[in-house]
Amino acid sequence: MSLGARVRGLFELCRPANAVVAGVLTLIGAYVAGRPFAFAALIAAVATVFATAAGNAINDYFDRDIDAINDPDRPIPRGAITPHGALVFSAVLFAGSIVLALSLPVFAIAIAVVNLVALVAYTKLFKGLPGAGNAVVAYLGGSTFLFGAAAVGRPFAAAVLFALAAFSTFAREVIKDVEDVAGDREEGLNTLPIAVGERRACWLAAAVLAVAIVASPVPYLRDLFGVAYLVVVVPADLVMAYAAYAAFDEPARAQGLLKYGMVLAAAAFVVGRAFA
Repeated sequence: MSLGARVRGLFELCRPANAVVAGVLTLIGAYVAGRPFAFAALIAAVATVFATAAGNAINDYFDRDIDAINDPDRPIPRGAITPHGALVFSAVLFAGSIVLALSLPVFAIAIAVVNLVALVAYTKLFKGLPGAGNAVVAYLGGSTFLFGAAAVGRPFAAAVLFALAAFSTFAREVIKDVEDVAGDREEGLNTLPIAVGERRACWLAAAVLAVAIVASPVPYLRDLFGVAYLVVVVPADLVMAYAAYAAFDEPARAQGLLKYGMVLAAAAFVVGRAFA
């Protein structure tokens, strides 16, 4: 295997687009906290990119046997990277993330430590437990905003955004599991829809989304943001509500709609801060 092929394999292990998006969400957290241009915000964003890339790499390490059957073009199954190489690469990225995080405030360091443990433990401990894996992914998704705010010394400024992102992500993960029931059952996985039934899982996702939608006006009601926030968050709520309805018959469409709803919700916080 050539050096170029190995480098490409390492790059693919990181899932760079996914890692960069996580870094951007961290910056949004700092922005919502009112300090987007602080050097600490940039440090936190880079640490998030490293940690996300490391989590993706170690997930591929643990999933190498399944990927050999379901996704043989992944770097490890196709031989671009050895399992040991992926593990070492992940450890290097985790180390880089830790070094960067240590320069941040204590609360941000605590979030980083919890997230790193969750990323490492996800595949082995939580992924196969009904609902637990969804909850871990939801926490990690929402925590990027919290981490950005904590990095600039104002963690609670992004608390509502963290909660809304976590609820929405949990619902989307559950709906995605509903979409994947046939394949997951064949692989012997015990996801939430398999454990409790697809319709019950959809109802749970709808209930969680309802909590997020009901809570979304809180920044406006607490005079943190003005009408501009509502102008953007209301369409986001409508998209999420429709996604909850569509999940019962069209889970693939529903989880796609939730992506757009979550992007709109994040944009609402950016707009809200801009016009605060």
